[in-house]
Amino acid sequence: MNFQRRRGSDEPEINLIPMIDVLLVIIIFLMLTTTYAKFSGLEINLPTADASKQAEMPNEVNVAVMATGQVLVNKSPLVAADVRSISEALRRAAGDAKDPVIVINADARATHQSVVDVMQAAQGAGYPHISFATQSPR
Repeated sequence: MNFQRRRGSDEPEINLIPMIDVLLVIIIFLMLTTTYAKFSGLEINLPTADASKQAEMPNEVNVAVMATGQVLVNKSPLVAADVRSISEALRRAAGDAKDPVIVINADARATHQSVVDVMQAAQGAGYPHISFATQSPR
């Protein structure tokens, strides 16, 4: 004979609350101990080339940006160095040339803004091909 009373079978259950608490503690620990690298500036080492100078193309427009901010288009100085006057000078210098290449010769001490102004003027004039001239190492 079976003298045991029939007990209701309890189904095992998993309590998720302690597991969530442990995971939150781990996440907080990782957030506090992780170091984030901050880049204050990019170190760029530009390549140098010992190639011979290419012959000038007939559809090139040379733009020189001086350290003082003065802009010269095909060796003729501009009165004003704003985007509109540079754009008009580029149109005059290109003339009837089809798809000219704008070659920017910027002084190493020229401001970044003056070079960006020349690029913006070339874009405004409808000349998408821009090249930067460099010098070979001594």
